[in-house]
Amino acid sequence: MLLCLTLLPALGQAAGKTVYGLNEYARLGDLDLEVAAKLDTGAKTASLSARDIKRFKRNGESWVRFYLAIDAAHSHPIERPLARVSKIKRRAGDYDAESGKAYTARPVIELEICMGQAMRTIEVNLTDRSAFQFPLLIGSEALKHFDALVDPSLKYAAGKPACATDAPKAE
Repeated sequence: MLLCLTLLPALGQAAGKTVYGLNEYARLGDLDLEVAAKLDTGAKTASLSARDIKRFKRNGESWVRFYLAIDAAHSHPIERPLARVSKIKRRAGDYDAESGKAYTARPVIELEICMGQAMRTIEVNLTDRSAFQFPLLIGSEALKHFDALVDPSLKYAAGKPACATDAPKAE
């Protein structure tokens, strides 16, 4: 009986959350692209696979131009305002002795992501993830925006992204 009572508060906190699997389909907002994503509660930030990443100025503001490093993805450059630059801690075997830095600086953009029926604007850092199975990694900060519970025994629990794409924009 005591065991049941100690579990009840945890169940109450789960109300209103969406259960996602270890992997989910994600639609990348206005890029008109659906990709498989890995949900990683051990990672803080989200990462999108990109190549030829260049920072530049437009009307005095910092922007970034990149190509998606995803099979069958668009072959034209994508340009977005730079939200910030993130310092990502390098893994033990990835220490750059030449620069003496234990981190990598990555540009961060805001991107609309749809998973299941939830559309959220999240920050994603840009890095070449072509050596990884999933072009999009969604970390804990983004998962908070989705009110997500991740069940690693599940895959694609939310199904195909089903966010309304023709909803009128708020004025």
